[in-house]
Amino acid sequence: MFSINPNSGAPIYKQLTEQVELLINARRLRPGDALPSVREIATTLAVNPMTVSKAFSLLEAQGLLVRQRGKPMRVAELATSENHSPLELLHNDIDELLAKAKQLDVTNEQLIDSIHSRLRNQDD
Repeated sequence: MFSINPNSGAPIYKQLTEQVELLINARRLRPGDALPSVREIATTLAVNPMTVSKAFSLLEAQGLLVRQRGKPMRVAELATSENHSPLELLHNDIDELLAKAKQLDVTNEQLIDSIHSRLRNQDD
């Protein structure tokens, strides 16, 4: 369900919070859905449980998750989704990638070739 990119430069807790927000906005996590435990996520990702706990606490403070003692964290009933398609949720990331490519004088063809190459490597 979750993954981290150690090369992104973004703190792990931030990567996790962004992924939960994305899954809620994509309606892959719906109100009432339970999330894996802090321990499960920490073990799966080989990270400190406090990092996962920090991410969950931030999401709880935003009103996206609710905590009940002795039960798994759940998506809040009032968690709102803007109901975007999965591709719409990627538009900002794509725009940032295009801007970076332009700054580095990477052509569209080079960028597309690089994306295709990364996709092929990901499938292996």
